[in-house]
Amino acid sequence: MKITDIRIRRVGADGKLKAYVTVTFDDCFVVHNIKVIEGKNGAFIAMPSRKTKTGEYKDVAHPINSDFRAELQNNILEAYEKEPVVSDETD
Repeated sequence: MKITDIRIRRVGADGKLKAYVTVTFDDCFVVHNIKVIEGKNGAFIAMPSRKTKTGEYKDVAHPINSDFRAELQNNILEAYEKEPVVSDETD
């Protein structure tokens, strides 16, 4: 399965959440709401999740092996770094 498109939506507010990402696979399957989060050791991705009745968060979609997770994260973070930061400030 190949990643055929990555779309980045940066989050303007201060905080650890930096962007929401949509990833398309093989031009036929899409996953929305992957998050880019700034952690103590750098940026990482968090898969889309939902809150259970017990208050725990469970991933809705996720890679099932570490090799693909690393590939997905590397591709997303590379696209995130290339995405220009848009400023709302005007001079």
